[in-house]
Amino acid sequence: MKNVNIPMLLIAIATAVCIMLIGVAIGERSLLGIILSIIAVIIVTGLGFTTKKKMRENGKL
Repeated sequence: MKNVNIPMLLIAIATAVCIMLIGVAIGERSLLGIILSIIAVIIVTGLGFTTKKKMRENGKL
């Protein structure tokens, strides 16, 4: 069994939560919530790609 990469798992969960928040904001008809959720998805996904690149460069991935 492979080891679980905890930081990447947490980033993936955070991204999924942000995507769910977009749906909640749409349901609430909150334009501000929709915009903030989309920005959060972009930031968290970018953090995930940056972390993955650093881990690959350090030989941990």
